[in-house]
Amino acid sequence: MAVTVHFLLVYSYAEGKLVEQFEFSDARRATDAYAEAELAHRNDTGFEIVLVGSDSIETIMQTHGHYFRRSEESRFSDFLPVGT
Repeated sequence: MAVTVHFLLVYSYAEGKLVEQFEFSDARRATDAYAEAELAHRNDTGFEIVLVGSDSIETIMQTHGHYFRRSEESRFSDFLPVGT
């Protein structure tokens, strides 16, 4: 049975990149860290904070690859406003 690892990702829209990445083997610690990150950025719409679980960071990079590329490299960049 594969062990689930939890990854907390903090993406900055202004910088167009992932600015923080944390890995947790304990689900409770992961959800606590997620709550803290959400609280820290609660008034800042310039960040996207996600908590995802998987078997490895490589899988997360495949399923959530847009967090690991600069915004101008993203396949979604055509949908972003100019200057983003």
